[in-house]
Amino acid sequence: MARRPAKRGSSGKRKPAAGSGKGSSSNRAAPGTKQAPGTAHPAPGTGHSAPIRFPLGTQAPLTGATQGRVPLARVPLPTARPKGAARAPGSTTTSTVTPDRRPKVAPGPAPLPAAQPTPLLARVGGAAGTTSALEFITSPFSAVAELRPHALGITYWFDPPTATGPHEVRVRLTGRRLDVEGTRTPADDFVAMATLPQVQPGSRRTALTHRVVDKAPGRWHVTAEAIATPHGGKPSDAVRLPSAEGVGSTTFAPVATMRAPGVVLGAWPTMVGLGVVLALILQSTLARAHGLPTTKVLILALIASILGAAGAKIYYRLTHLKESGGRALAGLSVQGFVIVATVTFVLGGALQDLPIGHLLDATVPALLVGQAVGRLGCLFGGCCAGLPTRSRWGVWSSDRRVGTRRIPVQLMESAAAATLALLTAIIAWQVPTSAAGALFIAGVAAYIALRQILFPLRGVPRSTRHGRHITLAAALTLLAAALAALLLG
Repeated sequence: MARRPAKRGSSGKRKPAAGSGKGSSSNRAAPGTKQAPGTAHPAPGTGHSAPIRFPLGTQAPLTGATQGRVPLARVPLPTARPKGAARAPGSTTTSTVTPDRRPKVAPGPAPLPAAQPTPLLARVGGAAGTTSALEFITSPFSAVAELRPHALGITYWFDPPTATGPHEVRVRLTGRRLDVEGTRTPADDFVAMATLPQVQPGSRRTALTHRVVDKAPGRWHVTAEAIATPHGGKPSDAVRLPSAEGVGSTTFAPVATMRAPGVVLGAWPTMVGLGVVLALILQSTLARAHGLPTTKVLILALIASILGAAGAKIYYRLTHLKESGGRALAGLSVQGFVIVATVTFVLGGALQDLPIGHLLDATVPALLVGQAVGRLGCLFGGCCAGLPTRSRWGVWSSDRRVGTRRIPVQLMESAAAATLALLTAIIAWQVPTSAAGALFIAGVAAYIALRQILFPLRGVPRSTRHGRHITLAAALTLLAAALAALLLG
């Protein structure tokens, strides 16, 4: 059909034809339809005003030969648009903020499908993605939230792709501070990339938490867009995960650093303190069975606990010299605690004319009880986490950055310590042996051997190459010698 010539107006200028130039209506909603609330431009690659939305864990609905696959270059990522610049059709821009008017923020995606069953720890510190795919870390105490410095903690929830093989998930976070008065500065915007290199299909609901520091405190509008690329695959094999956006506020930086979905704030020091109390009670009870003065033993145990905590910190720093210094309670090693506490008991017992062997035999069940309870604090506190797994025996937990199904190595070590505590307590209570001190050596050596066996199941690489094998061999040797002394004595 021949195109009609453009009409001339009264001024003699040629008017643009319908569907072209500034007067184009190709990006407008069709007559009789309403634009989605909060959407100011069409979704990339479509002619509709509503943004693309698709079920969690599925592939993006595209057209053409690449339907279901999103080349990396075609994944839309928000970019800043200079003030006054025209918006290209199909482009994605960030919200524009004026000092005297709050922007209208587009609503986030529909709530994610509920995980069946929803893990208990996944609901701690977050809604397990059932409210929105994007959540913000908050402080449970309003007074603490106002302390400085501030940081922004953001959690992106997703279900791994169903395709075979592991995927690398990359999430681009674009933030823009709201309620800015005056001229915007670099502290009012950020673009960050969070990467999860190994995501197994079938590992169920996963949380990826990222922290943004050195930015202005206040309310932020954050957009998250993610892709999952199979290992060894081409960029065209990337699967687009659901995008999300939301508005949240900064909080006290230590809270933003330590808290995450699945992490109970203050769980580790609470459980360690409870373990110390139970250990002191058990040690006092066993000290009476060995004929030891309970008051002297209790005072010595308190001193050993304080010095042991310092030894745990020093030992960790010496074995992790490449790491930067962290918080006061971060990075404690049980090996350092046991070494310093044992030396304290030996020296303190000698100064007070206490039988060293019987003192140590009454102490080892208490040490193991403290470890059994303290490891539960590791589970709830997000430290010493196990490797991700798809096994039905996996437990959803977090390492403060990634929340997913993991090998419950903290529970396994806690159960091992509790079992050894029970066995050594029965022996120390009923059969005080003439080979005093052998029970202490056997209990500590058995626990060290079990720890070395469980170490490969942790998600933290070893700091030394052969240290685990040497430690395991030495522990088994001491255990055999101690058991022989107990049996022969």
